[in-house]
Amino acid sequence: MKISTAALAVAVVLSVFLGASSDGDMPSTTPRVKTVRGKKVCDRGWECKGWSQYCCNLTISDFFQTYQFENLFSKRNTPVAHAVGFWDYQSFITASALFQPLGFGTTGGKLMQMKEIAAFLGHVGSKTTCGYGVATGGPLAWGLCYNREMSPMQSYCDDYYKYTYPCTPGAEYYGRGALPIYWNYNYGAAGEALKVDLLNHPEYIEQNATLAFQAAIWRWMTAIKKSQPSAHDAFVGNWKPTKNDTLSKRFPGFGATMNILYGDQLCGQGDIDAMNTIVSHYQYYLDLMGVGREEAGPHEVLTCAEQVAFNPTKAAVTASS
Repeated sequence: MKISTAALAVAVVLSVFLGASSDGDMPSTTPRVKTVRGKKVCDRGWECKGWSQYCCNLTISDFFQTYQFENLFSKRNTPVAHAVGFWDYQSFITASALFQPLGFGTTGGKLMQMKEIAAFLGHVGSKTTCGYGVATGGPLAWGLCYNREMSPMQSYCDDYYKYTYPCTPGAEYYGRGALPIYWNYNYGAAGEALKVDLLNHPEYIEQNATLAFQAAIWRWMTAIKKSQPSAHDAFVGNWKPTKNDTLSKRFPGFGATMNILYGDQLCGQGDIDAMNTIVSHYQYYLDLMGVGREEAGPHEVLTCAEQVAFNPTKAAVTASS
């Protein structure tokens, strides 16, 4: 999924525009509407720019506003957090503006839209939390505590990709961002899509919250392989499982997003703590957004406890052969 330079420039302008707002709650503009090949498409001008069927729906800021972002990530700026002052609502909305015309947070009716934002942020919160069992506010209130891996054990340079995504001398490809990026090849791919030189400058991700959110949303919206769904498509129901998917107990829903993003690190191992932590963040955010966790669906849809990984690791393949 490529993002144009022009679109990225729009996002930078929006960052300034949104930052000028006193509270960050910018109501979406009335859409311009036209019909293209018999289909209604819209353009909202700033948050959902470009003629798209998705821009005819609510934009994210219509149903998800500053106070809700603050509720979800209420502890991110406490003195013990590790990214104080970095993450904010404006950065998230600005980043999302690139992807809303593609369906991010704008697919389906309001309920599905709210559920997708809760799902995406559920992953984000669980991967950037510094919460623990007796943390003030509870362990689920500490999302967006980090914007980088604090104690990298390696530089994450894989020479297998030396011809496509060669490691830059001195660069460190440790985990950074809202859905942390690791390894040179992932920085390279994200940088190509966002038109930002992340291969030579991976540090940009921990210096710019809008870019950090953009990289995370790009990962959510992009399939690893053409024959497989993106996390977005699996969640909103655009993906139709094959017979093999059904036999592998893979169904559209939140569980499939964990399978796509983490594979057999989490999935197919029963109800393990690492998986349940992500599920709990999603359910908690559904509650805080007023949707209610009952909308998350049954166990086989909500989790990937019994799912076979889309892309099993070599170790898993060897163990099963």
